[in-house]
Amino acid sequence: MKAFEGHIPDKLPGIPTSIFAVMTQLATRHQAVNMAQGFPDFPVSPELIGLVDKYMKEGRNQYAPMPGVPELRRAIASKVMAAYEVAYDWESEITVTAGATQAIFTAITAFVRDGDQVIVLEPAYDSYAPAVRLCGGTVRFVRMQHPAYTIDWDEVQRNVTRDTRMIIVNSPHNPSGAVFTMEDMLRLQRIVAGTDILVISDEVYEHLIYDGLAHESACQYPELAKRALIMGSFGKTFHATGWKTGYCLAPEELMHRFRMVHQFVVFCSNTAVQYAIAEFLEDERNYLGLPDFYQAKRDLFLDLLKDSRFRASPASGTYFQLLDYSAISDLPEEEFARWLTTEHGIAAIPCSAFYQRAVDNGVLRFCFAKTEETLRKAASILCRI
Repeated sequence: MKAFEGHIPDKLPGIPTSIFAVMTQLATRHQAVNMAQGFPDFPVSPELIGLVDKYMKEGRNQYAPMPGVPELRRAIASKVMAAYEVAYDWESEITVTAGATQAIFTAITAFVRDGDQVIVLEPAYDSYAPAVRLCGGTVRFVRMQHPAYTIDWDEVQRNVTRDTRMIIVNSPHNPSGAVFTMEDMLRLQRIVAGTDILVISDEVYEHLIYDGLAHESACQYPELAKRALIMGSFGKTFHATGWKTGYCLAPEELMHRFRMVHQFVVFCSNTAVQYAIAEFLEDERNYLGLPDFYQAKRDLFLDLLKDSRFRASPASGTYFQLLDYSAISDLPEEEFARWLTTEHGIAAIPCSAFYQRAVDNGVLRFCFAKTEETLRKAASILCRI
């Protein structure tokens, strides 16, 4: 095919191929143990699979209502009330989305205009900044403080200007596994109080928190709740990342504007899956047991590595564990990650990829949402390095 000969300016100049795609391709090529991309390698609940099958056979295979099937929106409202004692109206304040990344993109598109500024805490999930730039906005990055990945809220305050439209936060935090405290949420609330600043609160790992810690949701803080678009993910909660089913919570006037964009991005998400998840949510045990389930995996992985040269502070949330390799090599993170994959057959994600400009702290992110067999195989490799 002949190449296009015209000139079209690049809307995302300098943005490379996602590190997740790069490392997954490298892992496949070298038949490496893939601890890079964040997906479980164990089965989805047979009961949930059976429910999807049931609803498909019942004919729930056509378009869902644009905001999501009522049964699922009611179930989400009930879950939020049970978890946080906060009421969201299922009709006007909850929208089911094709995954949380779509929800985040939609929220940014709905509210960010040319010249608006958005504050992003880094290291950050890689979709935030490109979405802002596609909408004509600019990003102000505030770095979390390595190695504990705490937040300097005074620095956040200093970055607020009259053009600040939005602050994006993420807890439990990917990639660090850090969890926001009540004091973090109160400081954020004080910063935005009395302003027109909106908050996107990415809470997709809300049920993956360990060591007795509690999830501090933006919905629990009145000044945040009235300006927050909160994102959740059933793909993360129910080990089905490929189903791309998530949701957004927001006050009615914000949700109205969110839906104005949502309808033109995807209109709706998978109908049968929505019905299945709605029924699966009726039993709280299907998600309330996740902290113990994943903490056992985290603890096993760290115990298997105790005699290795890698060093770690246990992740407080998510299903990612950072490992410090500074006792092994002084290679930059991406080079070390590639070397691990090609020479030792195990893939991880360099944390430097989560920064606007690469920051090499000598740490890699490993996904421990894996079977015991995979965790033991991975640890065996890492212990030999």
